[in-house]
This record gives sequence, structure tokens and C-alpha cells, in this order.
Amino acid sequence: MANAESEAGEIISIGRYREKIVHGPIIRTLLWLGAPPLLNQLVIIAYNTADAYWLSQYNDTLVAVPRQMWPIYMLFNAFAMALTAASLSMVSQYIGGKMFNEASRSASRFFTVSSFLGALLCTVLLIFKEKIFMQLLATPPEIFNEVIKYSTIIAFDILFGYTSLIFTALLQSVGETRRPAIINSILVSLNMLFDPFLILGIGPFPRLGVIGAALTDVMGKFISTILLAYVLKRYYPGFNVVFTRDIDLEWVLLVARVGLPVLVLGLANSFAFVAQLRIVNDLGIVAATSYAIGFVIMDIVDGALFGLTSAVSIMIGQSLGAADLKRAKEISYKACLLIFFFVTLGVIAIYPVKETLIRAFSDDPIIFAETNLFLETLLPTLPFFSLFMVVISVGRGSGHTLTPTLIGMFRLWGIRVILGYVLAFVFSMGSWGAWLAIALSNAIGGVFAVLWIKYGRWAKPIIGVVEQK
Repeated sequence: MANAESEAGEIISIGRYREKIVHGPIIRTLLWLGAPPLLNQLVIIAYNTADAYWLSQYNDTLVAVPRQMWPIYMLFNAFAMALTAASLSMVSQYIGGKMFNEASRSASRFFTVSSFLGALLCTVLLIFKEKIFMQLLATPPEIFNEVIKYSTIIAFDILFGYTSLIFTALLQSVGETRRPAIINSILVSLNMLFDPFLILGIGPFPRLGVIGAALTDVMGKFISTILLAYVLKRYYPGFNVVFTRDIDLEWVLLVARVGLPVLVLGLANSFAFVAQLRIVNDLGIVAATSYAIGFVIMDIVDGALFGLTSAVSIMIGQSLGAADLKRAKEISYKACLLIFFFVTLGVIAIYPVKETLIRAFSDDPIIFAETNLFLETLLPTLPFFSLFMVVISVGRGSGHTLTPTLIGMFRLWGIRVILGYVLAFVFSMGSWGAWLAIALSNAIGGVFAVLWIKYGRWAKPIIGVVEQK
């Protein structure tokens, strides 16, 4: 009897938010689920902005160092994105269909695979980092040594990040977005506090530059992993997340069906960003620095985007698991309108003060002019980029990820890389040609995204549905 009561308690803990997600008002539920990761994302943006600012106080060109690492970080994180997409889609649909035992079993499988891959890829980056930045990216010589130092530390961020991401995805599958957001926000805030001390060597701390910036990232990710594991164990005992050998072919095939298109997109995206950064690096240190500063400022506009889109995946996944296909469609339409509106407000707020923001990072008039050109070209297209990010979330929540993958590959390889190279070098447009290609990729990707949401055949579950509406 006691065991039965314990099991019932575990089931309630896993399905505690299901009714609200599956039947609650759509906009209100989107904001309820999306507000915690949105606030967390704003804290992360504040940290990245502060990180770039303190690096610029150490040296103007050091702002470009984290951006040199970014496409490589994406490349090594592509498997994590595929696993988290599959876990969010599968586990949320199991919960929506009240298949709680299957949800728990999948959780351990995802944890096991993710931990192994994190350790493997950390090792690979440590071994091949010089070849990556010298031969693949052609990092400008002015910052090459600093990039190598930074990447050595960030390799361990990848190690802990794989576990942290899978824990976050499992909690989001339940509908628990508040506690992960609180944990990450607190840790990122602490990182922000320690950044100037470790970068600039304030007080008793050594002057570490980019090493200090990387160390705060890794320490935060390590502590986040521990705390997220505690939240899972303490509040959701139905998720008995352990290392397991219980990984069968049927599960692997289902993960591959959902995750493989995401992995292909992640790898294609990463190599596209590598190629894009190679184009920028070939344009020189001024373009590379302006590119980095410009993206720091644009990330401020994207604050609403990356927080709210996670809520879209959760709601669509659980609605499809509950066989409510009409609701899933309605969620996608309202999410497009809501997120497009928020990002547009962000653009309107940032555009008039962009020159003031640029001067906070660099007093060099050449870097200032180049960064201003970058922002004038790209900022107006960010609302369309938000539509593409919604379609990625719709694909991950529904498990139908192939078409979003193809749209993503076209916008990056066809427009950003190939067209960007042609405009920059063949037509001798220089940096403006590269910036224009990025802007066009945002606009065209957003149009294709809306067409797929409206006419695509994604509104159907990928698992056997138990409950029919």
C-alpha cells in the first residue's frame, strides 16, 4: 500500500502541470511558462554584455575572442541540441499522454548518452584547438593566442553543459521552467559579479583577461549541473535519473527520427557559422571586432525570443501527446504574433541608442563606423528571425524537425555563406556585403517559417497516443 502511494506521488509530481499546459489559456500559459526562461535569458544577456565590456576595458580587440569560440562551441554542442530536442519532444508527449513510466525510463537514457558525449567532445576540443583556430577559422593573429587560452577553459564548459542542458530539458518537459531559470539566473549573476575581478585583476585577484572570463563560465555551469540534479531528485522523484544500460533499438530509432534532423541542422548551422566567421576574419580584425560587438548588442533585442520559444515546444509537445491537434496549431499562430511583437519592440527601443552602446565597447572610430553599419543593416530584420526561431520550437515540440532543418540550412548556407562570400569578395562589397547577406537570411527564413507553420503537416504526435480528446 505504501509503495502504491509512493508511486502515485511520483506520478503526480511528473504530471503536476499537465492540465494547465494542455487546457489553459494559450497566451497566458505561454507567458507563464516562458517568463522564467525569459528572465533567465535577460540575465545571460546582461552577463554577456558585461563580459564583453570588461574585456574591452582590458583591450578593445579582446571583445572578439568569445565570438571566435562561438561557432566552435555551437559545433560541439550540436549533439546536445539534438538530444535535448528529442528529450523535450518525447518526454513531454509521454507526459501529455499520461505514460509516466516511459517518461522516466527515457530520462535516464538521455542522461546517460548526454554525459558520455560531453566527456568525449571536451577531450576532442582540447586536442585539436590549435588546428581549429589556425587552419579552419584563420583567427586574426592579433588575438590568436588569447583565443587558444579561452578555448582551453571553455572545453570544460562543454563537458558540464551537456549534463546541465539535459537536466533543463527534462524539467521543461514537465512544465518546470521556474526553478531552472532561478538557478541559472543566480549563477549568471554571480559570474557577472566576479568577471571584473578576474578579468582586470581587481583587489587580490590576478589579472587573467580572457582566462578569467572563461573560468566564471565553467564554474557557473558546474554548479548549475549539481543544483539542477538536486531539483530533479527532490521535486520530481518520478524521474529516477541514473546511468543505465537499458537503451534499446526502438528508443534509439525514435531519438534518431526526432534528433537526427536537429543534429544535421546543428552541424550545418555550426559549419555555416564557421564559414561565415572565416569570411569575417578574412576581412580583418576591424570586421571581426565589429561583428562581435554587433552581436552583443543584437542579443539585447533577442531577449524575449529565446525565453519564450522554449514554452512553445513544451505546450505543443504536451498538446499533441493529449491528441489536441487544433490547440497545437493555435499555439503556433499565437506564438508567432506574440514573439514577433516583443522582438519588434526590442528593435524600436535599441535602434535610437545603438551608437551610445557601441561607444561603450570601443572608442576606435573605424570600429565604431563598422559596427554601426552592421547594426543598421541587421536590426530591422530581427523580428523575421524570431519567426524562424518559433518554427524551430514548433518542430522540436511536435517531433517533426525535417522541414525546419531544411529551412535553416538554406538560410545559412545558401544565403549567409554563399551569397555573403559572393557579395563580399566577388562583387567587392566588403563587409557590407557580408552584413547584407545575414540580414537577407533573417527575412527570407522568417517568410518560409510562417508558410510551414500554416501549411505544413506537423500537427500530429510521434508517439502512440493514450488519451484522445
